[in-house]
Amino acid sequence: MSEQHSKARHRRSRTALAVGVPLALTASGVLAYGTDFGLLGSGAQQQAAAATAAAPAWATAAADGFASVNSLGQNGTYGGRDGQTVTVRTQAELEKYATAAEPYVIVVAAAINMNPVGKEIKVQSDKTIVGSGTSGHIVGGGFFLGSGVHNVIIRNLTIRDSYQGVWNDKDHDFDAIQMDGAHHVWIDHNDLRHMADGLIDVRKDSTNVTVSWNKLSQNNKTFGIGWTENVKTDITIHHNWFRETEQRNPSTDNAAHAHLYNNFLEDAAGTDIKSSYGNYSRGKTAMVLENSYFQGMNNPVTKDSTASIVQKGNTFVGTSGRNESGGTAFDPKAYYSYTLDKTADVPSLLKSGAGPRSSIGTTATTKAAATTLTVAKDGSGQYSTVQAAINAVPANNPSRVVIQVKPGTYREAVTVPANKPHVTIVGTGASRKDTVIVEGHAAGMTKPDGSGTYGTPGSATLSIKADDTQLRNLSVTNDFNEGANQSLPGHQAVAVLTMADKVFLDGLIITGDQDTLEMETAAKGTLGRVYVANSYILGNVDFIFGRGSAVIDRSVITLRKRWDGSSAGYVTAPSTEGNRKGILITRSTVNGDVSNGSFFLGRNWHPGGDTTVDPQTTVRETSLSAAIKSTPWSDMGGFPWKDDRFAEYKNTGAGSGSASSNRPQLTDAQAAGQEVADWLGNWTPSAS
Repeated sequence: MSEQHSKARHRRSRTALAVGVPLALTASGVLAYGTDFGLLGSGAQQQAAAATAAAPAWATAAADGFASVNSLGQNGTYGGRDGQTVTVRTQAELEKYATAAEPYVIVVAAAINMNPVGKEIKVQSDKTIVGSGTSGHIVGGGFFLGSGVHNVIIRNLTIRDSYQGVWNDKDHDFDAIQMDGAHHVWIDHNDLRHMADGLIDVRKDSTNVTVSWNKLSQNNKTFGIGWTENVKTDITIHHNWFRETEQRNPSTDNAAHAHLYNNFLEDAAGTDIKSSYGNYSRGKTAMVLENSYFQGMNNPVTKDSTASIVQKGNTFVGTSGRNESGGTAFDPKAYYSYTLDKTADVPSLLKSGAGPRSSIGTTATTKAAATTLTVAKDGSGQYSTVQAAINAVPANNPSRVVIQVKPGTYREAVTVPANKPHVTIVGTGASRKDTVIVEGHAAGMTKPDGSGTYGTPGSATLSIKADDTQLRNLSVTNDFNEGANQSLPGHQAVAVLTMADKVFLDGLIITGDQDTLEMETAAKGTLGRVYVANSYILGNVDFIFGRGSAVIDRSVITLRKRWDGSSAGYVTAPSTEGNRKGILITRSTVNGDVSNGSFFLGRNWHPGGDTTVDPQTTVRETSLSAAIKSTPWSDMGGFPWKDDRFAEYKNTGAGSGSASSNRPQLTDAQAAGQEVADWLGNWTPSAS
């Protein structure tokens, strides 16, 4: 969007916003830079985080591996995400919801001691049972999934301590998780230990099971698969840490397809329990064993004469006894996509990543997708560019596709086209700075094919045109050098463009100068909701703009100097359609290394002199630095800002100010109708 616009004028009557409303001090939503662009919250934020910790943002994720495959009338494993989320702290509460016919996400927020010891709760279909942080423990009992039970997720729990003093004690056949004839089950990021019998028993034709990122320890019969003459079970076992476990690590009997990869089997010196064998392929099992790490194990890999094991890329350190392979197996990629981590990295990866997670943003989220594609600049992924991975997504894909982008700098212009919804692009690095998508196009540049200039939307580094798109843990930059291109007409240089509905931008750094973040709709008259959370947005002129209905929540908006070192600019430039919501900035921080009193909070954009638009920006409960002008709103293109919708509510900081005719403030009653839920309506963003 250019800085000069047509001078058409209009007037409209407006319900007056209250003036003279005192500003209450509030810490809500104030963010600051951490040492790694981390978000450091105030006390109010920490309380809010504690309130939401009971329902982790990744509690509604879907499985990978064989649990993601469409079969037996069940398309993937997503648990209770279509039902109510409930928090439980007692055995009675847990049983009530786990055994119900309806779908539930059940958040376990305490240590629950099972009575009687060894009780296994009979979980019914369409359930997610997930620990709240690391506080969810099931002590002295576990879960049972009977015949026909399906679409169950057990995640982020510690299940422990039903051991009664004698291993293999048939009077105390107490398992952590047992399934007899169940299907589509995902067991992920749990700590399973010290049970009287099995930690996991996958029995009697149970199938479409994925077991991932668990810590299994202090046990004898650890993980058994089989108890059937039929060859039906399809199971994926990846990124699990077996330590101080004697047998069944796992033992796999008559499995049609057993895919084991990136597991760590460790027989640690000085522990009470010694391994008798590791991975065992029995009966008519077809096993593919890839990039796993065996340390100190006795008989690390064994097979029956009737079974198959195909080994690829495994490492054996200090092992002894049988290490066998032979026969033919299958290609797991014929059933689902997956990415192998380097075998040498497996011990450290699992020591830090297996078991319950206290927060999201780690492997718990990045590994959890029904379909996963990987991008790596060094060629270690399925694709070397982000766009190539997007191109591989089927047109009109019906369910979530996660594109995991390994750390690196990807210089490319990326577009998610309108016919590829439900795509998540997520950086897998420890920091959002580790994975950077960058390009340097500007509106006035001529396209390489000579077909004209890019224009403002066409200059975007990353364009989102598909509904239900998510970006997480990335940096997206437009590094167009305005100073070196002063003769170029059109210096608008967009980093992220959205032209879709239900777009979730989470944990990003979005960097540019003029027109950094453009949020539009697919067409006039259509809805285009965008939710930006826990992110950094950097720019100077009109750098958050467009006609979309956008929320900037718990984020940092950083003001940058112009190309010549001067300080001047506008944070927002909404072009909202009538009867739509515009731009809401809430619980955030506006700061930057610029001169005091040099930036407006916004100005009203009427594209091409359009008199039908009704621009809106509300800034509430946000910390404003001294860089913000005492009269924070500005006319644009000849249209008075007072004829449009601009207001504040309970902002703080040196750049905040008292209510006046030039600084409208919402009343409490007006503010009650200008909250996040009013912008998002029936959409509740959640990471997936």
